Order: sequence, then C-alpha cells, then structure tokens
Amino acid sequence: MVAVVTERGFVHYEVVGRGQPVILLHGWIGSWGLWHNTMDSLGDRFRCYAPEFWGFGSTSNNGGGFQIDDFVEMVDKFMDRLGIDSAPIIGHSMGGTVALSLALNKPERVKQIIVVGSPIVGKSLSLWLRISGQSWAAKLLWKFPILLNTFLKLYAYQITNKPSIWYDMVIKDVSSTTLDSFFRSISSLHKTDLTTKVHEIDVPILGIYGEQDVVVAPAQAQVLTKNIPHAKTVLLPDSGHFPMLDELEIFNDHLRYFLVNQDMLPNHNQLF
Repeated sequence: MVAVVTERGFVHYEVVGRGQPVILLHGWIGSWGLWHNTMDSLGDRFRCYAPEFWGFGSTSNNGGGFQIDDFVEMVDKFMDRLGIDSAPIIGHSMGGTVALSLALNKPERVKQIIVVGSPIVGKSLSLWLRISGQSWAAKLLWKFPILLNTFLKLYAYQITNKPSIWYDMVIKDVSSTTLDSFFRSISSLHKTDLTTKVHEIDVPILGIYGEQDVVVAPAQAQVLTKNIPHAKTVLLPDSGHFPMLDELEIFNDHLRYFLVNQDMLPNHNQLF
C-alpha cells in the first residue's frame, strides 16, 4: 500500500505509468479501483495517481472532514506531498465536482479537467442518493447492512450494463467506508451548486456523461457548457453512471485524446 502523510492522516493512493502526472478522483462510496483499467490504458504516456478520499478505501479519516471542501484540501495536500505543482484532474461523479472546486480554489494546481457523470448542481442527484445524505437513512443502512447490500444489488442493474462487476467492486468499497463519510459526503454534494462560480475556470474542460445515467442527470452536461462556454462535452449513448465500465475503450480513447490535444475532440463525438 502506498500512502502520503498529511496533518489530517494518511492518504492511500495507487500509481501506474510514467510521464506527465495525471490525477484521477473517484466518486461516492468508491475507491481507486474504479480507475484500474483506465490507469493501465493511459500508463504508457502518463503517470496516473489515484488517491482515495477521507473515509473511503484505505485512506484514514483521523481528523479528516467529509465535505467537498475537505476533499479539495486533501487533493491540494496530496499534490504538495508528491511534489506535483499542477496536473490534469479527472474526476468521476463527486470526484469531478471536487476537481472543479479545486480549480476554483487552487487554480494553479489544475492544467485540465475531465469530469465524468459529475453534478454541477447537487440537486441533480437521484432521489436515492439524496436520501442517503440523511443521517437517519445512513444509520438504518449501517444497522441493517443486508438492506444496503440488497439495494446495491438491485440498483446495479439500473446504473451500469456491467452490474456484476460494479456490485463486486462497490461491496468491497462500502465495507471500507465509514458511516460519517457515507452520509456527510453525499449530503455535502447535494448542497453544492457551482453554477455561479464555474465561469471563472479558464483551463480546458471536458465533460463525459452517460445518456442512460439515473444517478446524475445527463442534462448536467448542458449545465456545464451553459456556464463554461469553452467546455466540451461528450454524451455516450450506451453508458450509465459508469462509462469507464460500460464503454471502456471509447471512454479511454476520449480521455487520451483530450489529454494529448488539450482542448480538442475527435470529429465523431456527439457534442452539445
């Protein structure tokens, strides 16, 4: 296990490849494992770092908060400890919202941003995720874990066309998630609204959204381009909330092309 130590505890991360550093941020109740295949794909040209947020995966939560701002601070400290002045930031779901917030609070850290199924407005989250942000609901699920496991197994068929892969991954990730990080992080995400600020971001931005996403409304892609006119967006027709599982090769191609060309997209992409 590789980790860096900060004032709030240690941050576990995995690293693959060599070349320009790229940082990949996971989403809610996720871990670095979500990026495993993507890191392998990009690793011939980029050195990919995938840290885990406070209270998720193998990262400690001693003194670590679970708000979006806490995760922004964590990424900033993580980069500082590794001597990474700035880098492209790729974030899935909550991780993408953290990436945008990092660009607003620490613009010198960010060269490019790729958000994947990320809410610009937290109210775009599905009803089930909004409920999960309530302490009573989280405590109920923690008291009766069979309820959470059953829900995740059923939900898997709605959010990805690779349900068994996702379920096996998320069950492992949930077992490492704390009660506080579970509901406080999603509650913070639900309360987030970046529409009045994101126009300040001037680095190249790509948004990738699944047309079948029932977790974060795909219309958030339009919210992104409405508020950041220079942003590019791609809508993947056969993907749900996890295009890195649903359309792995196409997804990785989009990432590689954008990282190399900075603000360009292939002509065959469907753009808003």
